Amino acid sequence: MLRLRLKRQRLLWRSFRSRHRLRAVADRTQQIGRDDILAFACVRNEAVRLPWFLSHHRALGVQHFLFVDNASDDGSRDFLAGEPDCSVWTTGASYKASRFGLDWVNWLLMHYGHGHWCLTLDADEAFIYPRHDTLPLRALTERLDAEGTRAFGALMLDMYPKGPLDAAPYRMGDDPFATLRWFDAGNYTVLHKPLLRCQWVQGGARARLFFADEPRRAPTLNKIPLVKWHRRFAYVNSTHSLLPRQLNQMHDAAGLPLASGVLLHSKFLPTIIAKSREEKTRREHFGEAEAFDAYYDGLIANPDLWHEAACEYAGWRQLVALGLMHEGNAR
Repeated sequence: MLRLRLKRQRLLWRSFRSRHRLRAVADRTQQIGRDDILAFACVRNEAVRLPWFLSHHRALGVQHFLFVDNASDDGSRDFLAGEPDCSVWTTGASYKASRFGLDWVNWLLMHYGHGHWCLTLDADEAFIYPRHDTLPLRALTERLDAEGTRAFGALMLDMYPKGPLDAAPYRMGDDPFATLRWFDAGNYTVLHKPLLRCQWVQGGARARLFFADEPRRAPTLNKIPLVKWHRRFAYVNSTHSLLPRQLNQMHDAAGLPLASGVLLHSKFLPTIIAKSREEKTRREHFGEAEAFDAYYDGLIANPDLWHEAACEYAGWRQLVALGLMHEGNAR
């Protein structure tokens, strides 16, 4: 469609212009091999999460990480710059004005990701997929290549502790999901967005606790984090959808779900309370920031997200059995 083609061109042009906002801190991109699997992320003050984030995704098979640091003041930038498989850029520009960091990440994908399998994540997301404990990411991408599949979707799964958020112990480098053991299994809604041919999934702990009266404002949980990138691709809204739109299709011709994964979401570590206070003041995370004041207030109040119907995480097989991820043909 001409409308979507023009939209994609505008997004690519925005990303191209945004390169002037980025200053290289540690550029090791000359190390990237022809077939390397790459990971991309925009971060701000995520030092507590970064050691485990890197360790987990290295173990899966990511070979180089490309980060944009948005004016961190907790040591995140220096930590990443010291890691031998990381390239780091910094910017003090507005996160909101950059489409919540997407212009910057789209530029790095365009410039460095072409021809590579690329995993685009937030620092509080851990990518898993069926058999990830025994099946390297390289094996998954080779299967997707053989099938002619260029994109692999995932559900973002809000994980939470049992008890008040500030009572959950966490030390830098620990597995966050040893603390955040619980999730909601069955309160999800799925709508189809025909223009972009994508799903719109909502639900989970945040929808239940903070958006019960306005469910349409609840966070969007469907993402497409793993893509065999081409310089003409562009993320439209976070990693929820892409252009060209055929990349968004998560069902086969018979209507059966394609193989997919899960992004375990570590948002609800104890740091969320101080971060919510900061973000309520910065107003950089939502287009209509005032409408989400009650959401931030709810997090600042140190809630207990646990409830009697909560499921304790027991591994990828459990998530397949619950229908939250799918094996499809990627075995």
